[in-house]
Order: sequence, then C-alpha cells, then structure tokens
Amino acid sequence: MDKFVINGPTVLEGKVRVDGSKNAALPILAATLLIMKGETVIKNVPPLMDIYTLADVLRHIGAKVSYDTKARTVTVNAENLTEHTAPYELMRKMRGSFLVLGPLLARMGEARVSLPGGCVLGARPVDYHIKGFASLGATVTEEAGYVIARGKPLEGGAIYFDKPSHTGTENLLFGAVTARRKTIMTNAACDPEVVDTANFLNAAGAKISGAGTPNITVEPVKQLKAIEYTVSCDRLVAGTYAVAAGMTNGDLEISGVPAEDLTILFHKLMEMGCTVETRKSSFRVKGPKRLTSTNVTCFPHPGFPTDLQACISAACSIATGTSHIRDTVFVDRFAHAMELRRLGADINASGGEAIINGVDGLQGTGVMAPDIRAGAGLVLACMAAQGQSELLRVYHLDRAYYRWEEQLSRLGADIKRVKA
Repeated sequence: MDKFVINGPTVLEGKVRVDGSKNAALPILAATLLIMKGETVIKNVPPLMDIYTLADVLRHIGAKVSYDTKARTVTVNAENLTEHTAPYELMRKMRGSFLVLGPLLARMGEARVSLPGGCVLGARPVDYHIKGFASLGATVTEEAGYVIARGKPLEGGAIYFDKPSHTGTENLLFGAVTARRKTIMTNAACDPEVVDTANFLNAAGAKISGAGTPNITVEPVKQLKAIEYTVSCDRLVAGTYAVAAGMTNGDLEISGVPAEDLTILFHKLMEMGCTVETRKSSFRVKGPKRLTSTNVTCFPHPGFPTDLQACISAACSIATGTSHIRDTVFVDRFAHAMELRRLGADINASGGEAIINGVDGLQGTGVMAPDIRAGAGLVLACMAAQGQSELLRVYHLDRAYYRWEEQLSRLGADIKRVKA
C-alpha cells in the first residue's frame, strides 16, 4: 500500500482542469447495457479504480469493454449479455456497481445483484431501489446478500422517494426507459450527474423530461441506439480544489465545471473570506490570510454536497471562531474528525453534527484516510499543517482523484507518493 508524504504549510497557485466525473461516468457506463446493437463510445472517462471495477462487472455480464486510458475513452458492446448475476466478489468493491440492477432487469427480465460495498459511511439502504422497481412491476426479493428482481417487461408507473437518492434515481431511470407505459418520479435526485445520465439516455433515444428537478417523467421507448457521448467534468474534484485554495491562502483557476454546479460551496467560501470569480465553465478562488468560521448543513443537491463535507470541516479547523457542520445525507460521515484531531484540530462530532473551534494552526503527523472524501479533506489539512505528515490508505483517494499528488505538486504542494 502507498502513502502520501506531505510537507506544509504550502500555497497552491495556478490553473487546473478537472477530469471527467466518476459519479457521472459510472451510471452512464452501466446504462450502456441497455443498448442492444452496436458499440457505444463514452469519452472523458477518468482512469480510476472504480471505473476499472465497473468495467470488470460489465465484462462478467457478457459485455465487451475496451478502455483507451490515454484517450479517456471506453467502448462497450452489450449485444450479447450472457449473465444476469453480478457477484459479491466484484460488487463488494464499490456501491456504484449496484447500478447494473436496472439495466439487467430491463434487458433480461431478471437480475441477481449482490448488495453493494464501497466506502463505510454508515447504513446504505437499497430500499429506494427495491420499492421503486416494485412500483415498476417487478417482483423483488432479498436472499443471502443478493437482491433478486424479476419482471419482463416492466410496466412503468409512479415512483416516489422519501429522500432524494441519486443512485436510486439513475437505476430506476434504466428500468423505466423501455417499460410498457409512462413512469413518473417524485422527489427524484437533482444532482448534475443525474442530469448527465439522463442526457446520455436521451441522446440514445430515451424520452426523459424533468431531469435536474424533483419531478421526472419517462415516456417509454422500444429500444436505445448506440452513440458517442462525452461525460461532464467532476464538480466534486473541482470543489476540492476550491477549498484547497481557501485553506492554503492560494489562488487557483479551476476549469471544466459550470460555476452553477457549486453555487452553495462558493457562498460558504465567500462567507469564510475567500474571493470567488465565476465564468461560464471555470472559476477562480483566492484564499484569505486566515479563514473565518461558517455553518454548513449537507443536503441533497442543490444543498451543500456531503462529498465535500470533510473538506469544509478541514477548512473550518483553521478558521477563526466556531463552526457547526451538520450532515443530513450520511449522519455517520465524520470518520475524519479523529484524524483531524491528530493534526491538532479542535473538533467534536456526534449524531451527524460536528462543532469545530478553529485553532491557530495544525501540526503535521501520521493520519489515515477512512474513505475517499475524508481522505481528500485530510490531504488539504496536511497541506495547511506545519511540518511533515504521512497519510496512509491513499488507495481510497485513487478511486476518485487520478494521480492527485502529481496535480497538487504542479500547483505548488510538497507531496509525494511512497510505499508504506
């Protein structure tokens, strides 16, 4: 296993263009299973471990998958699917692999998919998926760690979510596009990645309206066609850089992501004393000499992203005053709190909330990444800390940030990857 060795404090300056969005590429790649003829070409796909894992799942099912990592292009031919089971050995690596349930059910009339793995962020119920597919006319059961769904063809119908779920919304879109009749979703997820997935499906011949709003309507079609499609850039990686600029008294111009995808983050950074300049598909963030405290509530889009909660918590740890952070999406998503305390932060987390009293400075030490986004927040904290830090379990970061240490080094960070 590798680790990062980081010397701080450092100032990040320069320009960076973010890679394609992992959270959009994964559902779009899963959706290629719906296309019964020809090769589908997906561009701007980041070369990350989660992408390789899903490619292995697609191959197991019978799709032909090739990945040109230099061109960032994945080609999928799903004409001859041979398997309706997605096994635990592959599914345990990440929760996004559960997205094959909808396409398999729609294509083969049956899907047997292991309950998902991935980062440990507390309970990850798949009830929204199960209830939703039942509303579409499927018979859904759970057996020995597998969700088993049967129903061909799916009927369509009315689906509601007690709480917006982006993977639930995407999975049910896959089931609805070729159902017998119209499907209406209420309280659907509004994330930009959901919009990107719907745009791909529509380009392939689907009839989806309302994506990006809580109310989505799907008029069924008989089949989808093979197309070329370019995945949007990663707003969460862009947001990570934005917080990094604020924490390091830096000056970063970040391109590839529409500024409106990160509006609430920008408001919080400006509350903390940052200067934010937005353009059509880029933005610039300048950090102050010292940040000031803020209060944040993480909520489904367009609320503050839970995936940036660890980063903003790290920023609050060196801000003047007291900050309050509340995560309503994953209440157990504060595993980074103990690691921040090792760096000298005054943070106490309990019951989905954290109180952070800003300290004058952090001190470098050894920490470990509990999950992807917590690891990102800890990298930012280590870059702002005095002295040397070592961050273990960077394999988590490799799932979402491609060769991140190289990108950060180009921007002025003193960071290197070494064998642990």
